[in-house]
Amino acid sequence: MAGKFEVFLDSDSRFRFRLKAPDGTVVAVSGAFEDKSAVAAGIAAVRECAGTGLVTDLSPAAKVAPPVPVPAPVVFPAQLQPDCGDQPVPATRPHTFVIAKTPRRRVTAPRWT
Repeated sequence: MAGKFEVFLDSDSRFRFRLKAPDGTVVAVSGAFEDKSAVAAGIAAVRECAGTGLVTDLSPAAKVAPPVPVPAPVVFPAQLQPDCGDQPVPATRPHTFVIAKTPRRRVTAPRWT
């Protein structure tokens, strides 16, 4: 399920919108807008730019935590396959696939020259 936008009036009687995640947590809150048409334009701009926006890291360099060791995978012994009485297929049985006698479509010359 995708998130949703909610339009509301703030304490200064100006329009704003908030983006809520599917679980109800607020992800983002917009700046103030004069009217609902401006809010709709702001939502459209967020929808268009959010997926293609670049990330700029302005935080100071920090030490990276060492990676958590991954436990070795558990290996189970191979299970025995039941003996199904493998019998060869009789030669009198007709083949399922038949080779076409003629090509299905004509081969044309390439379109480029």
